[in-house]
Amino acid sequence: MLSLIQYRRLGRDVQREHESSIANAAAHQEKRASTTPSPDAQHGSQQRGNTGETASRRESTQSTFWVRSEGDDDPMDPRNWPLTSRSRNIAVLCLLIFVQGWAGGAESMVTSEAAKEFGVSPQAENLATAMYLFGIATGALFAGPLSETVGRNPTYLVSTFIYLLFVLGATLSPNFGGHIVCRYFVGLFSSATLSINGASVRDQFRPVKRAFVFPVIAWANVAGECPGLRADTVLTPGAAPVIAPIAGGWLVSDPRLGWRWTGWVTLIISAFAWSVAVIALPETYLPVLLDWKAKQLRRVTGDGRYRAEHAASSSFFRRMREVLPLPVVFFAKEPVISVLGIYLVLLYALLFSFLSGFEYMFKRTYGLSTALTGSCFGAIALGCTVAALFAPGLYSWARHRTEHVRGAPVDPEFRLWPAMVAAPCLPVCLFVLGWANRPTVSVWLSLAACFVFGVVLISVYVSAYEYIIDSYGEHAAVALSSITLARYLVAGGMVMASRPMYEGIGVAWSLTIMGCFATVLAPAPVLFWRYGVRLRDKSKWAKGRAEFRM
Repeated sequence: MLSLIQYRRLGRDVQREHESSIANAAAHQEKRASTTPSPDAQHGSQQRGNTGETASRRESTQSTFWVRSEGDDDPMDPRNWPLTSRSRNIAVLCLLIFVQGWAGGAESMVTSEAAKEFGVSPQAENLATAMYLFGIATGALFAGPLSETVGRNPTYLVSTFIYLLFVLGATLSPNFGGHIVCRYFVGLFSSATLSINGASVRDQFRPVKRAFVFPVIAWANVAGECPGLRADTVLTPGAAPVIAPIAGGWLVSDPRLGWRWTGWVTLIISAFAWSVAVIALPETYLPVLLDWKAKQLRRVTGDGRYRAEHAASSSFFRRMREVLPLPVVFFAKEPVISVLGIYLVLLYALLFSFLSGFEYMFKRTYGLSTALTGSCFGAIALGCTVAALFAPGLYSWARHRTEHVRGAPVDPEFRLWPAMVAAPCLPVCLFVLGWANRPTVSVWLSLAACFVFGVVLISVYVSAYEYIIDSYGEHAAVALSSITLARYLVAGGMVMASRPMYEGIGVAWSLTIMGCFATVLAPAPVLFWRYGVRLRDKSKWAKGRAEFRM
């Protein structure tokens, strides 16, 4: 609805500008006619008039009038909108991200109860969460090109509406097969919101302010889901549910409700978020806004030669043919993508393994109830929140580095500082969480390790994505989609493998293996900070030193 109002308001602005230009031209012509020129001046005026007629003829034969941005101060550019409007847009987007991430995490605490009703094992019921993740991985490849074709707003609203239908289907499914199929499509249609929200941040904020905004978006991704998730399009990571399992645990523990109420709660809050987005979320993709302006100019002037470059660019299907092979190429040939991608895969594998792992770490070890076991995810959520609260400090630091110059670029390597500080903490917290997991050791030590994991999760998440966004520019969509695909495929596999892993080798050795991987990857942010410029100079797709300084 707001995008329709936005379109009509643009039409009125174009109409006023056109009428004003006609009035100014008429006034200028009247002023010229009221002046009596000398014979020499008249002769000169006739020459100028002939020149004008020649220019007019050249213009009339021109096939296309391109509608482009009017510069850095163009009021149509979302980056120049009032800060209050942009903040409202981010708040609405965070609400959408939160509720659709919730759909992945809430299911994690109801596997045993759902398995009993459907007559399958808990391991089989874990497939519901795995299919949700596989759906996100599949949809992430299409969401970016689709949003570049039709715009961010219709991509968010239409996909979320279809998502609501499949949430309803999963909640009402009478059998296991129907439930699993619906869960896949819940993930597929939530992938648009969970994978292109970073594009909306980039649409509205310049590099320095992104140091403040991106951690907020990251928190919404991570807090909403806890396991359970770009050419200037940027695919933002989806996260894992941390708050949803808490609510799911308390819902399941109430005998008057039951496991299906997790679906009903997801449907209610998602429908509310969709309604708010319909009313309050505008279109922010500048090429689409310029396309709207070209349409309004054609309508107002009656001249069909006004065109925007976006409308003349390649179609969705051509974009898909170009984009689909590239994620594999990026992951195989770009060290930045492959190493940071593996790092994020490890974090997501850990996060989603905790869906089953917390039962072994807290429920069986300390005898906690289902509700209290779910509440243990609050330690991760608290760590994520504390890490996100450092955003204002990063923003001030970035402002200082650019000497408060408006629109100034920020070195991509600057984005790595949170990851460099947090990365060494990951293996430590995993070793503590694994070997302190015994009844004779206080549960608070394990919860403290979960808190540190939350801090590391947000820090590495924000650093990796902002570094890739700044480094790859117009190719960031492909770069991030390759990571998104790998992350969710592996996370979906971990959901299925985690329960056998914890049962087979135990909590201590499961987390020790993960901790060893984390130890190997811990130096990665420092190495990229030291050698990142050289890697970007050698890359075919990244922005090199000279290009970045332009």
